[in-house]
This record gives sequence, C-alpha cells and structure tokens, in this order.
Amino acid sequence: MSEPIISVSGLRGIVGKSLTPEIAARYLTAFVRLLPPGPIVISRDGRESGPMLAAALREAITAAGRNCLDAGTAATPSAGVLVREHRAAGGVQISASHNPPEYNGLKLFSAEGRVIPAGEGRRVIEAYRNSSPPGVASPGAAGQVTELTDTTSAHLKLVLATVDVAKIRSQQFRVVLDSNHGSGSVLGRPLLEALGCDVKVLGESPDGRFAHPPEPTAENLVTVLAAVREFRADAGFCQDPDADRLALIDEAGRYVGEEYTPALCADHVLSVGKLGAVITNCSTSRMTQDIAARHKVPFARSAVGEANVVDQMLAYDAVFGGEGNGGVIDPRVGYIRDSFAGMALTLDAMARQGKPLGAIIDALPRYEIVKTKITLPPEKLAAGLAALEKHFADAEIDKLDGVRFDWPGKWLLVRASNTEPIVRAIAEAPTAAEAQRLCDESAAVLR
Repeated sequence: MSEPIISVSGLRGIVGKSLTPEIAARYLTAFVRLLPPGPIVISRDGRESGPMLAAALREAITAAGRNCLDAGTAATPSAGVLVREHRAAGGVQISASHNPPEYNGLKLFSAEGRVIPAGEGRRVIEAYRNSSPPGVASPGAAGQVTELTDTTSAHLKLVLATVDVAKIRSQQFRVVLDSNHGSGSVLGRPLLEALGCDVKVLGESPDGRFAHPPEPTAENLVTVLAAVREFRADAGFCQDPDADRLALIDEAGRYVGEEYTPALCADHVLSVGKLGAVITNCSTSRMTQDIAARHKVPFARSAVGEANVVDQMLAYDAVFGGEGNGGVIDPRVGYIRDSFAGMALTLDAMARQGKPLGAIIDALPRYEIVKTKITLPPEKLAAGLAALEKHFADAEIDKLDGVRFDWPGKWLLVRASNTEPIVRAIAEAPTAAEAQRLCDESAAVLR
C-alpha cells in the first residue's frame, strides 16, 4: 500500500507507509479549512502511534489559525460529546477502529458531534487531493493548544440519563469489561461503577498493546470468554479500540456477538415506551426489523456507514439506530455509535426484566448471519455484480449499497468495502449452513 484508504468519513493506513504525519496533517488541514470558525477537538484511541500523529495534527490546527482542544486518549463517542460540549467547529479522532496495530487513521466530526455526512466527506477528499502541504503560520496567526482535563463527565451524565440507575445499582451486577488496551476503559470503568457493578477490566491501560486482535469477534475473544466464566460475571462487554462498537458475552460465557447488541438495545428502548422509528444499515441482521414490526413502529435501512445511518435517523426523527458491527446510536446521548450507551441499555434491560442476559438474548428473533471477505480486483467489481444479478434472478434486488438480494427469510448483500480493498459478502438465513452457502455461491460467481 502506498496510499491511505480514504472514505467520506476519514482515512486510515499503515503508519510509516501509507499513513505518515505529513499525510495526516495535510488531510486534516483540508478538513479544517472547510469548517466554520471555532476550535477543533482532537483525541486518540490509545494506539502507540497516536501521540506522534496527534503532535502533527496539533501543529496543523494551530498553523491554520485555529485553537486546538486536546482530549488525549478518549473514546470516539466521548469525542463527539466533547465537540458539542465545547461548541467546537469540528473534531478528529485518531483511530483505525478494529484494524491491526500497525494501522492508524483519522475520523472526522462535524460541529454536531457526529461523523461528517457523505457530502462533506467528499468535499474534504477533493480539497485534500487538490491541496499542497500545510504551510507555516504567519506571525500572530497561530492558534493555541488547550489540554482538556475532564473528557468524560458530560458523556457519563448523558448515558446515565437514559437508564434507571437506581434499579441497575440494586442488582449489583458482576461485569467483565474487555477494553483490550484501547480507549474504552477511560469511561468504561467509571460508567460501570456508577451503575453499581463489580467490574473486572481486561486491558485497562490504554496503551495500544492489544492482548488479542482488536476486532471483537468470537475467535478473537477466547480468553475473554474464559474470564467471564471465571469471574462468574452476569455479562461480558467487549469493545473495539476506539469504543464505538460493543460485543456481548452472556453469563454462561457464551459469545453473543455484535449483531445482537443493536437488536437487544432497540427492543429495550421501544419496550420502555420510547416509541418511534428505528434505522439500521442494509448489512445489519433483520432481527431489528422484526423488533420494530413487533412494536409497530417505522423501520428503514440506510447504506452501510455510520454517517448514512445518522442521515436516515434525522430524516425519520428516529428514536434508535444501529449497525450490526455492535454499533448502538441513541440520539439522547449523541448521533454516534456508542459502546457505553449499549452497555447501559443492556444492564437496564437485565435489571427491569429481572432476567439473565442469556434469556433476554434467547427471546429475540433468531437468524444466523455469515460475513465473508472476497478478494476481487476493483476493475472487475461492476461485471461481478452484474453476474450476480443474473445468477440470483429469483431474488428481490436492492441497489442501495452494492447489491442486496432478498428471499423469504434470508438475504445476501455483496458490496465493496469502504475501508479495505476487498468485497464483502454478508448473508443471513434461518441456518448458518444456508447463510454460508449463499456467501460461497456469490464468491464462486464473482471469481
């Protein structure tokens, strides 16, 4: 890779190769020059390369004549809250999300504390590609850097306001939190202790030295499953490095996964009387769609990408949104994926229902979802998708994002990744074998 992977929400790359401090500074400068007046918030997810990139971004911000509010190590949803709290013009989170440790990246926020919409992202990309390296500030024009000493209080208050704190505290839940040396522990422990939990934190130091691969999938969480059983926990909460995604583990040490997180939280929000529209992206399990139907509220899908979900939520005035990667978006906290909101809502559901997490999960609609990656040269994608449409001619076809094929009780989505040079095939069906067959069949057609 010689160039970073750039999408409408930011960029990421291998540090020292496709991502350097110079590239990061040039990209952020292009973004800052498009913003209205005001300070810029920066934060990072704990990766070892974060301080180096933060130094370059601070210099780029101040050289552009802007004040920089440095939050240090903070979760992505906390950064979104900080942008709003300090009435900043925008913000940037230094994070490569679930990518391996050699990666890092930038995620951009608008003044509303959300990931920038696609239109703004395209303008940033155009400005970056047409820009020259950032210059040196003229005398008297440089901005100032302020280190933020409290980066969690406002976020914590917003999350706690969404749940029955006293009810949760009365249960004295035992919880394992796996922050895996990312930024999740910065607010994770304070939140869970505020909810009266007996907390065991794994990977609490946010130093980026991941104890296991950073994506919270079943195969990566074997040691965490064991820790939940050994601690006799009521729940295990597993975050990705920037803590905007949440995977669940039940009291038996069973990996529940990420797809169930938005489904469980949507059902709980609707069950306690917060009725309204629900939005997920087109690659998310249809569990949430079934839940919306059960509660007789509107449901809509968006294209893949957090910003697209938020756009649809705003259009529908939705009470809840989510993505199947464990992303929970509760507008009462902010229009951004938030693992902390997900943890609080999960504990609130357990406390109000008086049931263990496993029983709550088992009562949700059940499907089996399979997610695969297919290596395909970009120049062959269009022909490959056309071949799939011909092959699956009996399906209902939707081209909202890539191509989605729907049949009664099952679906298949094939689309190019926004963050990796691959094609993703995602299928859901009553059985894992059927979902896997759909993915395998699509891969064979594409190749």
